[in-house]
Amino acid sequence: MTATTDATVAARALPLLDLTDLGEASTEAAVAALCRDALGGPVAAVCVWPRFVPACRQALGGSAVRIATVVNFPDGGEDVEATVAETRAALRDGAEEVDLVLPYHALMRGEEATARAMIEAVRAACGPACLKVILETGTLAEPAMIAAASRLALDSGADFIKTSTGKSPVSATPEAAAIMLAAIRDSGQPAGLKVSGGLRRVADAATYLALADRLMGPDWASPATMRLGASSLYGALKAAQAVAA
Repeated sequence: MTATTDATVAARALPLLDLTDLGEASTEAAVAALCRDALGGPVAAVCVWPRFVPACRQALGGSAVRIATVVNFPDGGEDVEATVAETRAALRDGAEEVDLVLPYHALMRGEEATARAMIEAVRAACGPACLKVILETGTLAEPAMIAAASRLALDSGADFIKTSTGKSPVSATPEAAAIMLAAIRDSGQPAGLKVSGGLRRVADAATYLALADRLMGPDWASPATMRLGASSLYGALKAAQAVAA
């Protein structure tokens, strides 16, 4: 892509970023730096471990940047009570968006009711907060399974369906994102897509934006309907803007 094209992609993609730090060695200092970057973006949200939500609330208070956190992460367990408690604690600490890992192993065993119960319980605990359901599409792998997980999450109250935790061998792929977008379109619900895991280059953002434009229409992608979950992508997008300036 040319510098001008890169800058155009960056202008569209930056406001969609969920600037993320879910590394095992994440620290308060790293999260503080993440929040500074978020304020300079501008980006849609930061996404951090629950223990860092209070620090984000202090750093981002009064800004438009939303605070997201993860629950039942990354393994997608089946303890509904524990996950609901984790959700409620995060919301009390200041989280505004909750990224829940679907009990995808249960779904792969054919135990749809187990997965549905988790989503519905967390949906109830979230109240008006945004609920994103992580499908872990790289592990589900089969298109029919990804489509079924997408429909289940949407039917159970997800505001967004999200590709991946970023912790599995295969993270986001355009093929999985296309299946998820089709499920959103066919549901008739005002739900969104979050693409997460492995996005590092401006070209990666361009791929998913083009996919959304093709399947959902050129005016569909906005922070209310599409998120890009990444940390290293931020630097690439800012650099693209700087080159074009």
